[in-house]
Parts: sequence; structure tokens; C-alpha cells
Amino acid sequence: MQTSLCLLAALLLSTSAKAQAPLIVPKPVAAALEQVQPAAIKAHIAYLADDRLLGRKAGTPGYQMAVDYVTQQLKTLGVQPAGEGGTFIQKVRLRRAFLQPGAAFTARDAQGAAMPLTAGPDYVVYPSPELPATSVKDAPLAFAGFGINAPELGYDDYAGLDVKGKVVMIVRGAPRTFASTVASASQDLAGLLKAAINHGAVGLILASAHAGALPDLKNGTYSVLGADGKVAVSRTFAPGSRQQFYGAVSAATLQRLLQASGLDTTQAFAAMRNGKPASAGLKTTISASAQATYQDIESYNVVGKFVGSDAKLLDEYVVHSAHLDHLGVAAPVRGDSIYNGAHDNASGVACVLEIAKVYSRLKDRPKRSMLFVFMTGEELGLLGSSAFAANPTVPKAKIVSDINMDMPTIIAPLLSVVALGAPHSTLIECVKKACAYMVLDLEPDPEPEQNRFIRSDQYSFVTAGIPALHLKYGNKTADGRNNLSEDVQKWRAATYHKPQDDINGRFDFEAGRKYVQLCFLVGYQVAQAPARPQWNKGDFFGQRYGQR
Repeated sequence: MQTSLCLLAALLLSTSAKAQAPLIVPKPVAAALEQVQPAAIKAHIAYLADDRLLGRKAGTPGYQMAVDYVTQQLKTLGVQPAGEGGTFIQKVRLRRAFLQPGAAFTARDAQGAAMPLTAGPDYVVYPSPELPATSVKDAPLAFAGFGINAPELGYDDYAGLDVKGKVVMIVRGAPRTFASTVASASQDLAGLLKAAINHGAVGLILASAHAGALPDLKNGTYSVLGADGKVAVSRTFAPGSRQQFYGAVSAATLQRLLQASGLDTTQAFAAMRNGKPASAGLKTTISASAQATYQDIESYNVVGKFVGSDAKLLDEYVVHSAHLDHLGVAAPVRGDSIYNGAHDNASGVACVLEIAKVYSRLKDRPKRSMLFVFMTGEELGLLGSSAFAANPTVPKAKIVSDINMDMPTIIAPLLSVVALGAPHSTLIECVKKACAYMVLDLEPDPEPEQNRFIRSDQYSFVTAGIPALHLKYGNKTADGRNNLSEDVQKWRAATYHKPQDDINGRFDFEAGRKYVQLCFLVGYQVAQAPARPQWNKGDFFGQRYGQR
């Protein structure tokens, strides 16, 4: 890949990309990029997705094999340990909470009559990951719409609503007026729960807006414990609180609870979608009790670094991240029960390892230090990345950005990309220049309704105030039909989170090579720039999380 390509790329790309000054890549860096080998990417994926690792579920021997593999690869490349105590690992204490038989849930109308509700189809009660026994008795129920508290947007479902000592019920969603990424972030369960508890609620009910089965909790729920043994990260419990209840109800139960208080659900939902809160105190009361037991598990993030070359900037870090875990062994699909996770996310891990290999070939390291983070518990709710972002193994204030790699979906030639999260910060300029150099189109998200911005580990960095992005495939195809997202949807339906996601599936390893080169170039620019990335002025995420 020669540096003269940047002028050609600038002519071929869109008007916005043309306006960018071309990216000048030093010849030694360009030469190192040329050495990225599709076969090396394939070899990493083949090992990590082998049946011997039994799906790499966090805390299992198979996951430990993946930890050992990645650690050995980093050592071979000369990457320095950046975990705890001079090692490559950061311990993540996972708590698996199980609901014990005998949990009770009763809703009573204004006359005190109990509504006939059945556990499973009508409601589910979640185990508390911190309090072995919880209960609420005759707690008033309050409907808080979407449960969004966003003063940055002039929107607050809690405005004028008293929820102290009450159980709050919300519907997951966001007003149509919200931008897609903001709408996604507004539906983050940890944030919704925190808002309810901060307003004085004793519990939260998450209501389904559409028909469908409620979660089956027989396999337990997962949280992260801090060093003090208390819950540090959870999507069903607010850390530091005495929260007494978390549950979910079906769409039909939601209708009954609202209508019992005379609330016109059609009118309320229409108002909410149009950006007008429809919150209200209800005439219904809730009583519930539950007991929980726990299984505590140790798992690990893997962290390595290359130290930067600039005396003033080497204590700042650019992160390349990928989650190392997958789903383990579960219900068989077409005769196979090992969920190998070749694309999700052995492919992302392979790409981070190959980026580290590029840096290992450079005589002159970039100005900032590079941090390579492989995280556990993504499939359990972004738990490993949340633990790392909250308590990183380097000073949090010194992490300047995260470039995350999660299932880049290398199943077809890589001709265009989507930079999830990048438009919220100056990282977008790095992406534009890298795309121009690589002769790749930069496109908007073809599937914003999938909420991918909040569904992978980059979002843990965002909520820690760190500008972050996740590069995904775009829609461009070689035949000009530009409908790759349709093809991906079909592939995903047959493969995603199924045992069929193995090394024998559909891969384009040359696309993987280009993806490695692209992500490297984004991170390299950040590492070399005089100024660290900044949130855009007035940006929602910068306003909410960026004050570090």
C-alpha cells in the first residue's frame, strides 16, 4: 500500500471525504500494513473457535484456553503486560444470581382486588445480585413512560412524577424526535434503572410494548462484583442502593395495569412517541418477595501495551478492544450444541492481535501508548468492558479513545464501512482520512433500529467519558446493488448466536485484512495527533459523560 494512493482515494470518495487533507502514512508504516496476512487472521479464528474451547463462555476452562492463547500471542509480539500486578490479566468477579422457588408477585387494583397473573407468561421476577432476600409490600405503582431522564435534550419522563417509595414501570423505547444513537443510549437498562432509583423508587418493572415471551431466568442473571464484594456493574440492580425489586411484565399485563387506572394506552403511547411524556401515578399497588442464591465466578480481561515514543504523550493510551467470550455450550441447533463464536467474536480478537503485530514491526513507535484489551462477559451484558472502563489498569483520565472490534462480519469484500459512535467526536475525522487512504466509502448505519451502538463494548468506554467507535461493514457491493445489509441479515438469521458460527462458515479473509488495516490507521492517527480526541460541541454523549 503506497502513500500515493491517498491522492487517488481523495478523488474517488464522497464530497465530504474530498475535503479532508490526505492521510500521509510513513513508508515504514505502510510497509508494515502490507504485511498483514489473511491466513494469520484465519489461524487465530480457527484456534479460538475450535470445539476444544467449548464456546469460550466466561469463567469456563474453554475461556481460560482463549485467555492463555491471547496472552501467549501478545508475549510473542513483544507486547508488555498491562494488567494487574505486572501480569496480562485483570480479574473480573462475576456473580451469577438464581431465583429460588417461592417468589411472589401480586398486583392489586384500586379496590384492593388481586389481578389474576401467572408467573412466566404474565410476569417474571428477577433475583437480586446483592440482597439474598427482597420484598415490597403494597408499594404504589407509577408509570414513567420510557423512563428517560435527559435534561440535555429537554426531556424528562420523571418531571412532576413522585416515585419515592414506589415501584416504577417503564416501556423500553424512545421518542421519534431522538437521533438514532441517542435513542439507543436512552434505552440502556443500567441507565434506566439508575434513573428510577435516583428518583427514590424501590423497584423497577420493565414492560414489553409488543407481544412476545418474557425472559427465561432459569440460567440465572450476571453482574460484576467489586473488590468490596458489592455489586459494581449490573443491569438489574443499581449499585450502592437497597433496591428491593426488579421484574418484567408482558404487553398484555402492561395494558391491564394501565387500564386499571383509567389510562388511555393508545393516547399515552402516541404522545410518548411524539416526545411528550405521559407519566402518571397509578391506582395499582405491588407486593413482591424473592430469595436469591449465588454462584461467584472468576473470569479475566487480557490487557497488553506498547509504550509510546513521545515523552509528553506516552502516558496517554489509545485502546484497541475486542471481546473474547462467547456463549459456551447450549441448546443444540441442527445437531450441534457448541456455540463456537467464530465471527462473534474470534474475528474481532484476531483483528486486534494482527494490529498489535503491525505495531510490533515498527521501529519507530507512535507518540501515544497503545493498549490492547480483550474483554470477558460481553455476551452477559458488556460486563468485562464495564468493569475495565470503570476501573482500568491504567489511569482512566489517560485513556483518550477506544476503537472496538466486534464481529466485523467479514463475509464479503469490504468496500464501505459504518463508524458507529465516531460522528459524536473528532474521531470521525480520523475515520474519514483512513477510509480515503483505503479507498473505502463511509456510510450511515443501514440498520439503526438494531441499536448496535449500545450493544457492544465501545459503549462502556463512552459511558466512562471516553470517545469511542465501532467500525462495521457498510452496504456497498461489487455489483453496484449496494444491498450488503440484506445479505448480512440473511446470514445472521442462519448463523448469529448459533453453533453454525464456526470456522467452516462463510468468510472473506481478505476483507479481514482490509479491516485490520483500516482500524490500525484510525488508531495510529489518534496516537500521533498533538491533541487527544474531543467530543463535539454540544454533543449529547459529551454533555452527559464527557466531564472527566
